[in-house]
Amino acid sequence: MSAGPLEGRRALVTGAASGIGEATARLLLAQGARVALLDRDGERLGAVGKSLDSLALEADVCDEQAVARAVGEATDALGGLDLLVNNAGAGNLARFEDHDADDWQRVLSVNLAAVATVTRAALPALRAAGPGAAIVNNASGSAPRPTRGESAYSAAKAGVVALTQALAQEFAPDIRVNCVSPGVIRTAMTEPLFQIEGLLEPVNEATPLGRAGTAEEVAAVIAFLAGPGAAFVTGQNLVIDGGMSLPQAGIDQVLKGVVGG
Repeated sequence: MSAGPLEGRRALVTGAASGIGEATARLLLAQGARVALLDRDGERLGAVGKSLDSLALEADVCDEQAVARAVGEATDALGGLDLLVNNAGAGNLARFEDHDADDWQRVLSVNLAAVATVTRAALPALRAAGPGAAIVNNASGSAPRPTRGESAYSAAKAGVVALTQALAQEFAPDIRVNCVSPGVIRTAMTEPLFQIEGLLEPVNEATPLGRAGTAEEVAAVIAFLAGPGAAFVTGQNLVIDGGMSLPQAGIDQVLKGVVGG
């Protein structure tokens, strides 16, 4: 039986109790890595950790001391750390004027500042791992193309892309740093949108691949960026949206009527 592409690697995945984080943890394990899971939802995390037979660490990524303890525990348990997946995040859909200062701070803290917090805590172990270490951050399709009602979220995720590119330069050549920007992905968090009949039909119609993505499809790209197949890839933001960001709003439907398709 041949070894998986991540055989022997040691990974920490944040936001691992559900959705993209859980799917990523499962795939990294399937590819041979040993994985520690971090999430603030202790009950859900415990269930996932048990099903994956993996170390489950309950911590809020916005709590610097809790993160330091969790990362230290993961490093000790795994005997080091080669891979970090910063996946934890949260949104708050509202018009700009309805976001008060506390809302903004929370969204920025969870989606941007926490990426720096976890990375800072994991950096000594990643550097000790030597060449081949990698960080993959989860940004959003709302980073390169901000969306209505997500001003704070879009700004935070754009910051994740910028932070990724800055750290790719600072941490080279030993640690590669990349990020992914998912579009509309069907997860437990987004499932309520899919339950409203017809709500997402305009999105599917505007998406060249004609559908929403899955957590497993995003996980596959994260695993690629974490693995040896991406050994010469750093500082990149891979958009995973089925081509949704390609059509130009408004004019695309006009031209489609002219040329067909």
